[in-house]
This record gives sequence, structure tokens and C-alpha cells, in this order.
Amino acid sequence: MYTISNHKIYSMSQNHKPVFTVHDGDEIVFETRDCFDNQLTSSDQTMDQLDWEHINPAIGPVFIEGAASNDTLKVSILDIQVESYGIMVAVPDNGVLGKLVKTSEVRKIPIVDGYAVFREDLKIPCKPMIGVIGVAPPKGEIPCGTPGEHGGNMDNGKIAAGAALYLPIFHDGAMLAMGDVHAAMGDGEIMVSGIEVPAKIKVKIEVIKGISISAPMLEDADYCYTIASHEDLEKAIFQAASMMNEILMDKLHLSFNEAGMLLSAVGNLEFCQVVDPKRTVRMAVPRTLLKTLF
Repeated sequence: MYTISNHKIYSMSQNHKPVFTVHDGDEIVFETRDCFDNQLTSSDQTMDQLDWEHINPAIGPVFIEGAASNDTLKVSILDIQVESYGIMVAVPDNGVLGKLVKTSEVRKIPIVDGYAVFREDLKIPCKPMIGVIGVAPPKGEIPCGTPGEHGGNMDNGKIAAGAALYLPIFHDGAMLAMGDVHAAMGDGEIMVSGIEVPAKIKVKIEVIKGISISAPMLEDADYCYTIASHEDLEKAIFQAASMMNEILMDKLHLSFNEAGMLLSAVGNLEFCQVVDPKRTVRMAVPRTLLKTLF
């Protein structure tokens, strides 16, 4: 078992120095900070006190021995343990309702017995999920706050304990990093933050040799998902749907039209987030029909 903490990166790139090397089948615990880098710890603080250069830190990266370009990385999320409080914010001109926000606000939310106490009479069941998780992108350096084909800040509420995330590998070692856990987050994350919380994430790493994917995919107990991010929401929707359509054609031996009709009958198009530089959506198909992605 490996544990990694206090090694923060604010972008994903093949040029980062890995913290250590792990092997196929290893388990790792990532001890993460919240999306504000733990800078906000009280409702009395203001957004003016925030250093915006230190936002969305990921912990890592780790080098996976044997992971090579055009392989696929499987990350099984075994457990997520969150801290005893979370932070939420409202910020003018940020998020779907940002134009209507007059003044910024910081709210510290206690987490007690599996519930986030928004108010004494408003307790939200915790459903911890990982906001930022990814590998080194094909080229360049991408801020952790931006999603893409490499993963990144997808803010996908289904990336939770019990799920398996599949990521394309663009460079030897993959260079996996993660952070930005939410104790709870609604689809869309419309006010630009979920309940942002430090956490411990336990994952298992596996390399799938000889299989190449173009974008992240996900499985949980009930559904298989394709995931797409793009500045244009309609293009993200098209990419997620077309990827799933191809999977149905291949796995169920359907024509293009048949796969599309089946997807229209049973598939669910869902928002992940609509507030980042790129919007992220997922296309879901029940595992009663699609047993597995691979």
C-alpha cells in the first residue's frame, strides 16, 4: 500500500516529476486538499483572502510501471473518507447564477455522521466523489481546473467509491494525479462549488494492455458511461453520445441506426459540470444491457 500527500500540482503534464513509481495491481491512498487548497476554513473569511494561483490542486503524479502510450488505465475507487467540514462559496460572475450574485460568500459546512449540515433543519447526505482525476495530457500543460481527454476537472458525481474510471494513456507511466473531492455535489455544480472537502482516496491501479480509448469512460454497479468535455456544450453532448453509440454497435453487434435507437430508448444524457472552461457531460447505459465497456 502506498500513501501520497503534500505533493501538490496545479497542472497536468508529462514534465512533472513523479512522486514515486507503482505497479499494475497496486493500491494507493491519495491524501488530498480541497479545491481552495485548504485556504478557506471559516464562514468569516472572504473570497478576497483567496490566492487564486493555488486553486484545484491535485496530489501526485505517480508513475505506473508498465503503462505505455495507447494502453488504458483502470482506476478502481475503493474508498473515499472526507474531513469533518466542507466549504462552499458564492462568487459574482461565476457559475450558472453568477450574474445574479451581488456579493461573494463563504460558508463552512460541518460534516457529522455522514451528513453535511447546511443548516440545522437542512442536512445533506454525503456522497463523496472525486472532482479532479487524470493523467498527463497528450501535449503541453493543462491546469487541473480544466477537463479534457486526459480527465482533469470533470466534476463527475459518478466518480465515487465502487466505480471504475478508465483513462487513456498518452505517455509512458501515465502520471496519475487526483484531488478536489466533494462531500456532495449536484449534477452541473451550478454555483461553481460543491461541498469542497479534504479527503483520503483509496484506489487500485490496473493497466489494460493493447486497448486504446480516446476519452475517459466509467463503470459503476448500475451503469456504463462515456464522458466528454468541450467548450461548446453541444459538441460535448455529441462526443459522449457518439462514443457510446460506437460501443453499443461493437458490443451488441448493432448497426449504427439500431445502436442509436437503443441509446435513445435506454440511454441517459447527464450533466457533470457546466461551469469550468470546458463543459462535461456523460452518456449512461444500464449494465443490464451493456455488461461492460470492454
